Amino acid sequence: MRRSMIFAAASVLAAAGTIVSLGSSASAATACAPAWSATATYVGGNIASQNAHNYAAKWWTQNESPATHSGQWDVWADNGACGGGTTPPPTTAPPTTAPPTTAPPTTPPPTTNPPPPNTGIPKHALIGYLHETFANGSGYLKLADVPSNWDIIDLAFGEPSSVTSGDIHFTRCSASECPGVESDADFQAAIKAKQAAGKKVLLSIGGANGEVQLTTTAARDKFVSSVGAIIDKWGLNGLDVDFEGHSLSLNTGDTDFKNPTTPVIVNLISALKSLKARYGAGFVLTMAPETFFVQLGYQFYGSGPFGGQDPRAGSFLPVIYAMRNDLTILHVQDYNSGPIMGLDNQYHNMGGADFHIAMTDMLLAGFPVAGNTANMFPALRPDQVAIGAPATVNAGNGYVAPALLQQAFGCLAKGTNCGGYALHGGAHSDLRGLMTWSINWDHFNGYEFQNQNGAYIKSIG
Repeated sequence: MRRSMIFAAASVLAAAGTIVSLGSSASAATACAPAWSATATYVGGNIASQNAHNYAAKWWTQNESPATHSGQWDVWADNGACGGGTTPPPTTAPPTTAPPTTAPPTTPPPTTNPPPPNTGIPKHALIGYLHETFANGSGYLKLADVPSNWDIIDLAFGEPSSVTSGDIHFTRCSASECPGVESDADFQAAIKAKQAAGKKVLLSIGGANGEVQLTTTAARDKFVSSVGAIIDKWGLNGLDVDFEGHSLSLNTGDTDFKNPTTPVIVNLISALKSLKARYGAGFVLTMAPETFFVQLGYQFYGSGPFGGQDPRAGSFLPVIYAMRNDLTILHVQDYNSGPIMGLDNQYHNMGGADFHIAMTDMLLAGFPVAGNTANMFPALRPDQVAIGAPATVNAGNGYVAPALLQQAFGCLAKGTNCGGYALHGGAHSDLRGLMTWSINWDHFNGYEFQNQNGAYIKSIG
């Protein structure tokens, strides 16, 4: 969340350290990018560079253009200086893999999901992340001061001692970094007070700093024991999986999302099942992947049949599928995303109701993975699906005004005001709710998200 990737759908074919050109601005992008980083990527009128924070400052200085800094990727709107700014997003799929030729499903495919468990979460829930282990420009907010509108509070973040250790720690922000931080005792009391009021407080693991790769069974077991220790220490209600970056990728030849063989995937599934079994039916399990790891799987899965694709494409699908009977809510991050092809075989872009509608409809309808209609990712129950959106323009790319987010939710819940998009999965009044990054940013913005969007979803019967 705090640090997220910016990808265009076509860039999935890029090898690391190359320049990807979309449209007619290839020469300009190629000429400009090396001045910043060998890993820069030209993406739909922007330049993206992995782990290159220093280049953002250089871009500001040289071009006097605000940079959008997502942390893991630094992205600049180049306003034409490097040939971008006017290049439209791709309108056709990359040449090595044709888009699906069979019409997407018009009704949800059969699913073995059981009825939803009684977790005490309201029909329409407001979900938000609370910056608990770090400070940033939004300011620190005590858990006790989080307004009562928030039904699920994700404590961000649990992070590993090293990428492959599986050893997760949750170190609360220090008073020097977060002035006004409460004591551990007051934090513990706030957790209990929220729970007494019917709220759920979860440990969120990952974010961009918290890359987790469970490459061995030893790391898997350490993950289970260390996460369980944190949950037990603070008396938390469950776990949120916010794996980003290179946490999940698929080995070459691992092509069946229903039967994965890649260790980091298999071990994560096993770890989550162990935690669910340990804590029982009331354990709340949520996931917050990016569109690159979920909806992009409609076109691309792993490195592809011939290799060369980004092996992370669609890599969250086997985890979601394996945990579908235990998953409480999936709230994909509909932000910090490039164009993604929807079930209408059109690319959809952030910035309006349409992107949220198309991305969420894919989860409610199910879709063929990598265009293979014999390999369908099944629809999730509507109560397992929430829309993820940034709270403010400061929180991430893809912010939309409340009226547009409410249009999207209304379309998906009631089937009305859907614009030009025809729902493939139908309308569902029990669509679970909204997730945002973050409560801190919403507080910074006068609580626009909770006051307007939160109130709207809870007004729907």
